[in-house]
Amino acid sequence: MSDQDQAELRLSHARLKTEHADFDAAITAMLAMGCNPLQIQRMKKKKLAIKDKLKQLEDEILPDIIA
Repeated sequence: MSDQDQAELRLSHARLKTEHADFDAAITAMLAMGCNPLQIQRMKKKKLAIKDKLKQLEDEILPDIIA
């Protein structure tokens, strides 16, 4: 993998990490305000999807090497 590809992956990872933190803060605020539980559940699903993408990017950045 080239250095440019590696840099792009790291940038995407950083953006997704920020987005994940934003969803976490939004969910916390929604819970504090007593919002509709269905809306909160939808936000949690989106947050989980972002977490899955983060894990996938982490695997691409640092692949497992079987010795």
